[in-house]
Amino acid sequence: MTDLHALPTALQEAALAVTAADHHLPQFHVRLPRGYVNDPNGPIDIGGQAHLYFQSRPKVDLEIPVEWGHATSDDLVHWTLHRPAIVPVPGGADSGGAWSGNTVLHDGVVRAYYSGKVDHSPFQSVLLAESTDGGTTYGAPVQVVADPSTDEAITMFRDPFVWQTDDGWSMAVGAAARNQTASVRHYRSTDGISWTYVGDLVSMARDTVNGIDTGEGWECPQILTVDGTEIAIVASWSHADGPGDVVAIPLTGSPSPFKVDDGQHFYAASVMRTSSWGPVLFGWVTEGRTEQWTEQAGWSGAISLPRRAWITNGRLGTEPHPAIDALRAGSSQAAHGARIGAQAEIVLPVAVTGCIRLRFSETEYFDITIDVDAGTLTIDRAHASTDHRADPSPAVIRAPFDRTADRPAVRVLLDGSVVELFTSAGRSITTRVYPTQAPPWSVEAPNQALVWDLEPTVTTIAAPAADVTAGSARSD
Repeated sequence: MTDLHALPTALQEAALAVTAADHHLPQFHVRLPRGYVNDPNGPIDIGGQAHLYFQSRPKVDLEIPVEWGHATSDDLVHWTLHRPAIVPVPGGADSGGAWSGNTVLHDGVVRAYYSGKVDHSPFQSVLLAESTDGGTTYGAPVQVVADPSTDEAITMFRDPFVWQTDDGWSMAVGAAARNQTASVRHYRSTDGISWTYVGDLVSMARDTVNGIDTGEGWECPQILTVDGTEIAIVASWSHADGPGDVVAIPLTGSPSPFKVDDGQHFYAASVMRTSSWGPVLFGWVTEGRTEQWTEQAGWSGAISLPRRAWITNGRLGTEPHPAIDALRAGSSQAAHGARIGAQAEIVLPVAVTGCIRLRFSETEYFDITIDVDAGTLTIDRAHASTDHRADPSPAVIRAPFDRTADRPAVRVLLDGSVVELFTSAGRSITTRVYPTQAPPWSVEAPNQALVWDLEPTVTTIAAPAADVTAGSARSD
């Protein structure tokens, strides 16, 4: 929910209208009350406070150059929205948009490395902007890495990720080549300003591996150390088809990619390598409805819940960060027969064959079907909405359960139209549902299942009213 007292009158009325009328709008995921949200960028721990940046536009209009939205949290649960931290400068190195990247802390200065788009350029150049006020605002950007030369035959180049090493700094940049080879290019620096290309961290000719189209190129590369193993997390992409899957690739041995999320609506992962809460992973929760509907609603996209990661059976497993338990309001109750609002959590402690059904109305329902003998978990959205503009496609996890793990067999977090599902084997499905019927909704589930109501987290636009007004005037 939004703290409406922090907004000018016109924005108060608009936010009230959206929140009151739209049960699809998430209430504990980071998102804007109105406008467009996509990739999370540069999550960083500054003095025990998490700063999360994200791609945003003040309207659902992809012609508007993208900027860096900004939210902070002391606990990874309650988030405060601030005015955008990086706004493209007309005629500058990011005039076409301040695209994806990350942040690091160096001698008290927050450095944001990101992709600057200029409409006539074939690449998104690697830019550096610095903040001396703790990550709230950033100065003018400068290009710090040369664009690839023509003879390299690179067709896509973007999304820097920087991290500190014992002997300086490393940078990963996503790329695609004319020969359909995807790569994570590796740069080195002693000061974080002058960079030298030293080769590829990992590369792979386009193929289908473990059921994954590995992509013509890799964007949004992230480098994470998990259980002593260096992992590249990339988003597969192609010129013809656009975004594909988020995949994790260990940086030892032959490249063997595995999906980070088995749903259709998780993309552009972003990580904090280290923090007060350990390594943390976020993603962009994409929409599952037509562009026409999102334009009509006036908002699009959200940032996933923070996730903890580990290595299981040679692949990356994730679960909601333990901090998320603070969303629970009161005690649990038996899930079967429960009446719930649009913010709820359903937990099946042990794997049993059966179905968890969220029934929105007689004709609208969403099924999670578990077949223990077949070793599958399937989500079925075919009847989740009577509006034909909603995506009805299913998703399946194979080998979803680990009976030795100290985790529930199935954990489902519902926030308006956002569903994030996790299993005991560290598998996840991020999906969207758009029932036309507003809550209350009912649950049908195996006898062991429990349900909690979840609290909406308060999201405050913390800029002074004059600043918020100026920001909205700029976007009109």
